[in-house]
Amino acid sequence: MAETTLLKLLTEAGLGSRRKMTEAIKAGKVTVNGAAAENFRLPLNTETDRIFYEGRPVNLKAEQVVYLMLNKPEGLLSTTSDDRGRRTILDILPEQYKKLRLYPVGRLDLDSTGLLILTNDGALTYQLTHPKFEHEKEYLVQIDGILTPHEKQNLEHGVRLEDGMTAQASIKEVRAAPFNYSLTIHEGKKRQIRRMFAHLGYRVGALKRIRMGKLLLGALKESQTRELTEREIKSLLNN
Repeated sequence: MAETTLLKLLTEAGLGSRRKMTEAIKAGKVTVNGAAAENFRLPLNTETDRIFYEGRPVNLKAEQVVYLMLNKPEGLLSTTSDDRGRRTILDILPEQYKKLRLYPVGRLDLDSTGLLILTNDGALTYQLTHPKFEHEKEYLVQIDGILTPHEKQNLEHGVRLEDGMTAQASIKEVRAAPFNYSLTIHEGKKRQIRRMFAHLGYRVGALKRIRMGKLLLGALKESQTRELTEREIKSLLNN
């Protein structure tokens, strides 16, 4: 008998984050054996119970757990589907990974490039995206100007955006054309870095993520993928 809890099963099935699945259960979108689920800690038997999410059966069969690093190129959506028919990261994944229900851990906007993790491990996704774990993310940034010492201090101490203050960050000058700055943050507001610099009057031209926690993008070329090593996976979980 294989036992688990409802929330764990839903996240590991790649249906969404813990928060999203908790809200789905509260909204009555999840049924167990024909009845609406009310408790996200509900114990389940994966061999006998029947779970439906939004009217569709949830596959309880254990799948191969995969951890991929992708160097996302510009012009692709950091998602696996799009109702407007735009190209997504799924379009450039090797064929052997396209049917494994992999999902990106965090996102990069359409114009940004660099390190993206794809996995079907809900626990890792939760740990890397939940603010309480404070995983660092490092970006190379190209702006149309040179920051003053005061502006650097503002970025490091936090700037006020329309959705609140940003947390403390770290910034340094780099010489890695076309980039002229490296910025390290540990939160993930929508288009945060572009908005941080726009707050100071600078336009971000190029933006590339090169590190998540201790995981480095390294020499992986754009549009290419590779599986993470066991040591890299452990470093992310134990960051």
